[in-house]
Amino acid sequence: AGHILGSAFIELSLDGNGKRTRMLFSGDLGRPDQLLVNDPDKPVESDYLFLEGTYGDRDHKNPQDSREELAQAIRESYARGGKIIIPAFAVERTQEMLFCLHLLLKEGRIPADLPVFVDSPLAIKATEIFRRNPAYLDAETRAYYDRGEDPLSLPNLRFTQTTDQSREINELKGPAVVIAASGMCNAGRIKHHLRHNLWRPEAGIVFVGFQAMGTPGRKIVDGAKMIRILGEEVAVNAKVYTIGGFSSHAGQSQILAWLSHFKVNHPQVFLVHGEQKALETLAGLIRQRFGVKVRIPQYLEEYTLTPGAE
Repeated sequence: AGHILGSAFIELSLDGNGKRTRMLFSGDLGRPDQLLVNDPDKPVESDYLFLEGTYGDRDHKNPQDSREELAQAIRESYARGGKIIIPAFAVERTQEMLFCLHLLLKEGRIPADLPVFVDSPLAIKATEIFRRNPAYLDAETRAYYDRGEDPLSLPNLRFTQTTDQSREINELKGPAVVIAASGMCNAGRIKHHLRHNLWRPEAGIVFVGFQAMGTPGRKIVDGAKMIRILGEEVAVNAKVYTIGGFSSHAGQSQILAWLSHFKVNHPQVFLVHGEQKALETLAGLIRQRFGVKVRIPQYLEEYTLTPGAE
């Protein structure tokens, strides 16, 4: 599915009454040409498609522009003497951030003396899985390993497994990049780093992933002046950066391009996994472009799937 390492579509092929019915569940549909993982496969036939629409109402920024935004956020926070806190999903996003930092450092676009911490036991384990399985990564990433270069490594990189090591990061004076889970700031060690840095004007908080409604991350992105973290009210004085181009989900035009590979008049589409506005926007575009039936199931709504029948 091209979303994270090991992600896949699920296809059910059902035989009955001399007919075959295919159902395809996209799961999280990946974005083509992203770092590390292969592009999504292109199925061509299905009677029913259950398709995600997380970004059904918008496209992502250019990946190169997003990388420069990340470099700029780091340089600005470094100049202010503050830490750069990056909430990141433990699987794929953390590894993509390490790859980006590796490239930026190689190109001289971020300070060479900047410490980088990955402060998530799960992210550390996931990074090792990526490193142990280069054969499953895309050709561009494998080329780095083939020439003896680890794209998930940095000279000043530290993996902090224990809680004591995690606490020491907040005692460290001066700039540092801290990558920690969870990516939406609703659990994990990121909450401690936000409590220690969100109120500091010199710090930078860099969001590189989707922030769902109701999460602390979404509240910060939407401009909250105060946020409750670990039972305390914390002022939002740090500079907040939101970089949209790192998503592992396909954007609107990429979803439509992926759909174009299906045969004409196939399939019937059920849009799932997305906020209502995004799903409704995407549904309209799919109906207009492909002329197929599109439904957005609501809570507790039931459908009987009968091939060829309404």
